[in-house]
Amino acid sequence: MTLLPEARRGSVLLPRRWVIKRSFGWMARFRRLARDYERLPETLAGLHLVAFTLLLLRRAAERAVST
Repeated sequence: MTLLPEARRGSVLLPRRWVIKRSFGWMARFRRLARDYERLPETLAGLHLVAFTLLLLRRAAERAVST
């Protein structure tokens, strides 16, 4: 959500924000990423990369089977 200038009150949702929210919602399936157990931020970033790669590969495999 972004705030509008003073002339226009309120807020407006960004058009593709749902994509990001959905993607991080999928991350809740990975128990290791539900809490921050890692000491180094690089380790956590690597685990996020692995998790997103697994999600991407799963979607690609489902599409390959359906076609």
